[in-house]
Amino acid sequence: MTTADRLGRLPAEREDHYMRLRDAHVVGTRALLAVRENIRAAIEARAMICIYGRAGHGKSFAVNASLRDLAPQITHRIQFRARPSTRDLRHELFYALGLPGRPPSHAIEFDRMLRGALEETRVLVCDEAQWLSKLCFEYLRYLWDDTGTDLTIVFTGGNGCFEMLQSEPMLESRVYCWQEIDPLTLEEVLDTIPAFHPIWTDAEPELIALCDREAAHGNFRAWAKITHHLAAGMKESGRAKVDEDLVRWAYSKLGRRQAGAPC
Repeated sequence: MTTADRLGRLPAEREDHYMRLRDAHVVGTRALLAVRENIRAAIEARAMICIYGRAGHGKSFAVNASLRDLAPQITHRIQFRARPSTRDLRHELFYALGLPGRPPSHAIEFDRMLRGALEETRVLVCDEAQWLSKLCFEYLRYLWDDTGTDLTIVFTGGNGCFEMLQSEPMLESRVYCWQEIDPLTLEEVLDTIPAFHPIWTDAEPELIALCDREAAHGNFRAWAKITHHLAAGMKESGRAKVDEDLVRWAYSKLGRRQAGAPC
């Protein structure tokens, strides 16, 4: 867990792209612009929203980039990689909100402290929300429902997130907006990837389309991985421009059902 995660703050911009890909740019895709607008509306409405989709489609990236513009000082982030208890959730909120002193030892005192802290305007990002249990969802609803709190909650998650939130009627009925992040279409790939990284700026559209069809499949994380391998391959081989052999060599490293042998 990084320092940003421990403190509950948004990650630094250098963390946005997979493996801190150098020279990568933020590109205003339709999904990113929609996430920004949905989060803006949620903050105005003091609402709960859910941004979900399969791994690598750019959910966390879009949420982090949007909140850096919209509400950087009031955003707090929590994330779990295993099923937490409500005790775990209370402690994570304590540290994410930057509360002073030590966590209270009794649940009633803890709840009073958290409700008091949430009287200030806050945006809470619950990343990987599919790991939260029913009791954790109920606890977050309890905090959000409190008439004294001023809380916006952004749930994000991959496989199972939508189903998990939909299975909790009391929570599902309170979600203001649902947005699924889909893979980039081929048209979006051809518009986006040349602006994403200088390696692709002068690449032939047919080469970009080939790479997407055989390897990336509209997945931004896959594009970042391929680009990372290409940057290393171009440096090693002394090539100044990508070509089909080099691209096939790069995506042969993804370990999936791609064609192509090392060049």
